[in-house]
Order: sequence, then C-alpha cells, then structure tokens
Amino acid sequence: MGEDPNAQQIAYWNEQAGPTWAAEQAALDRQLAPLGHRAMAELDLSPGQRVLDVGCGAGETTLELAAQGAEAVGVDISRPLLDVARRRAQGAAGVTFLEADAQAHAFPPASFDAVFSRFGVMFFADPTAAFANLRRALKPGGRLAFVCWRRPDENPFMTAPMIAALQHVPAPPPPPDPTAPGPFAFADPERVRDILAAGGFTDIALTPHDEKIGRNDLDTALALALKVGPLGALLRENPDRRDTVIGAVRAVLAAHDGPDGVTLDSASWIVTARAPA
Repeated sequence: MGEDPNAQQIAYWNEQAGPTWAAEQAALDRQLAPLGHRAMAELDLSPGQRVLDVGCGAGETTLELAAQGAEAVGVDISRPLLDVARRRAQGAAGVTFLEADAQAHAFPPASFDAVFSRFGVMFFADPTAAFANLRRALKPGGRLAFVCWRRPDENPFMTAPMIAALQHVPAPPPPPDPTAPGPFAFADPERVRDILAAGGFTDIALTPHDEKIGRNDLDTALALALKVGPLGALLRENPDRRDTVIGAVRAVLAAHDGPDGVTLDSASWIVTARAPA
C-alpha cells in the first residue's frame, strides 16, 4: 500500500498543529466564526439535507450546520482536533465525525446535498483530485461553499504580528512555492477557478469578503500569535530576542484593542460552485 498523498499534512496536523489548535479551540473559533458564517449562508440548507464539513477541526462548524437541521458529517485528518469535536458533540443530534483524508477517502457516491469548509481546503497535496473526489460525493446539482484566505498583504490579521517581529530578528526564507499546501495556497482566484473546473464543478464564483476579526482579549490574542503560525519557530531560532519580539507583537496588537477585543482586517474569498445536475 502506498503512502497517503497527504502524509506530510497528516503528520503536521496530528503531531504539531493539531494539539496546539485543540488547546486553543475556543479562542480560534471566536476569531474565525464570522467568516465561516458568511460562507455557510451560501448553502441555504433545508432541514434533513446531508452536508459534509471538510477540515472540520474541533467541530464548531459541524455543530452549527447540524443546528440548522442538517445531517452534518465532519471530516478531518487531525485526531487531536477530532477528539475535541467528539467531546463537544456528545448528545447533539445529526452530527458524526470521520477521521479521514478528504482527498482520497471513498465517500459513498452522490451521498451529500452540500459540501462546506471553513479554511480546510487549502492543504491538499493534489487539490484537483481532492475536489473531484468531493464532487463525486455530491448529489447532482449539489452545492459547494467554502472560505479561504486572499493574499498575505491583504490580511493584517495574519501578518501584522510577524511584521512587528521582523523589525528585530532576521526574516525566514520565503516559501519556495506559494501554491504549496498552506493557508494562502488559494489566494489566486484564477487558480481556484481552474482547480474547481478541473474537479468537475460548474457555476463557480469567488466573492471577496473583508471583515475585522479577532474578538479575543489582548493576552489571548498575543498567546495565539506566538503559538499559531510561524512566530513560534522564529522565537525558538532567536531566543536572545524573545522578550523584545514579544514586546513588539504585544504593542502592535494593543494598537488594535477595543471594546470587542483585538480586531484586525481580514481578507478572504467566499467560494461557491455546484456539481453538474
């Protein structure tokens, strides 16, 4: 049996990112919830319909889909996050979770009315194969809706802490391939259209969405900035500058602290498409 095509991401989300995201689930959900809601609204679900939540993580979006009356199946590669999801879902109706790679898992054909994702589809090793697999899981005319990030320079929410840190430490090397699996892999709208079209989808639309997000207190926002993403590695590589960097990051976040907590601009794509009727 060959290696799973997403073996690197499976290892990363089980051994590194997954435990961190599981521990910080409430604060991360608070940040991302508004963007997930915006994409979710595009599905216009009816009670009793089946929806697949791709990259469901700790289960927040799967539970919200079920609360709309849908039969919601959350799929993720991260066991630490799914452990949290299953604990949260105890006693909830219409919710199941599946530990699997959505790129390659043999979903029953034409078994879902809709596919949804909140920042869970940018990590496939072969996104065209992944979306072809998801399209096969949809009923004819079934709906797809997901939210993904636009370019880094449009997302101070994601980049402001690193920019502050880089005033005091050397910059890490740029990624060799900006389209490799990662948070900004779907920043180019034409690439997304091409991937979805090659995967067999029609009626493809990308709508830019801009919204301030965050809503955590300053200490929580700082802790997340240092734990989630590349800043942690930068601090480990520059231990002598740790206090200086943390002070700089705290200062930039404090400049955006207000009655609703720390909020910064975010820029995303709301992506919709259909399986052929």
